Amino acid sequence: HLRRLAGRRLPAPILDFLEGGADDERTVAMNGLAFDRYPLSTRTLVDVSQIDTRTRILGHDLAAPLIIAPTGAGELFHHTAERAVASAAADAGLLYTLSTMSNTSLEDVAAESTGPKSFQLYVFRDRGRVESLIERCRAAGYTSLCLTVDTPISGNRERDRVNGMSIPPRWTLRNVLQFATRPRWSIDAMTRSKFVLANFNDVDTGTSNLRDKAFEYVNRQFDRTVTWDDARWLATLWDGPLVVKGILSADDARRAQDIGASAVWISNHGGRQLDGAAAALDCVPAVRAAVGKEFDVIVDGGIRRGTHVLKALALGADACAVGRPCLYGLAAGGKDGVARALQILGEELERSMALAGCPTIADAGPHLLHDFAPGDIRPA
Repeated sequence: HLRRLAGRRLPAPILDFLEGGADDERTVAMNGLAFDRYPLSTRTLVDVSQIDTRTRILGHDLAAPLIIAPTGAGELFHHTAERAVASAAADAGLLYTLSTMSNTSLEDVAAESTGPKSFQLYVFRDRGRVESLIERCRAAGYTSLCLTVDTPISGNRERDRVNGMSIPPRWTLRNVLQFATRPRWSIDAMTRSKFVLANFNDVDTGTSNLRDKAFEYVNRQFDRTVTWDDARWLATLWDGPLVVKGILSADDARRAQDIGASAVWISNHGGRQLDGAAAALDCVPAVRAAVGKEFDVIVDGGIRRGTHVLKALALGADACAVGRPCLYGLAAGGKDGVARALQILGEELERSMALAGCPTIADAGPHLLHDFAPGDIRPA
């Protein structure tokens, strides 16, 4: 329902930007289809009069094993952007992750939200910029960092190329009619949204020319030479939990442990980077086996139902991250829409746990998966 509402409000190029992936979008599809390969079993005659979805991740007690994934350019979907998502996450008792590429500064998000917050960043060519962002996060009260490692270059997102979609969006002959069919979005875009890279406000001072320079600056900062040595260097700069996001293999998960990470985040970037990459869910058992029981494992990719969360937990994840569901809610109704998306996932998870005979998150083990033994890895 929220997706339909978002589709009614967003111009086609913006909706395609939200939903699209790389190349033939096979990995986008596989992320969702992977959940169908793991049918649930149940434990019956269990007292499920009280369902407790609470869990502890990265040192925080959360209302549910849900994390808000970093998504950039929030003003594309609603003028309240990251402030609305962070505030809704705080109200729901969940951990919010702010993207480096946000349209709201990390300081403004911290002022808006009293909930636990993580900051997602890259190792840029300008290491001084990385150090500056870390110091700002520390001063603003962010409790963890999320290092994204799967973006040495951008994936080939063909929908955006066909639509002439750019960040920030530009009004062209190709898309002006599509934007005009969504007047509410277009009016907001022209009157309320600035589409600035707010975490680079020393480059972006608000004029269109300097705004473009900020985007050009950031695009030049992605570094193909980044290695595990750079990740280790970053870990030494930060005195709190560090999550390495973009892991798909057991070997990389062990390397993340070796450089001092506190958690790994299994992700193929929502299918937006390497098309044909494994579905994130299928990678959970091997990663869990590699890092052991006491190391936090997060997974994203195609999570749309409470049963999806339950299956990920049964495979060995500690929490699931959601991005697109929050953006559907944001586009449909700002903060209220995000809150509704999180409410739906929370209620579905609670209902699924009751039906499966799992009173607590700790009860969600491999026994929930039909004919599935711990250590099994099913083919994609």
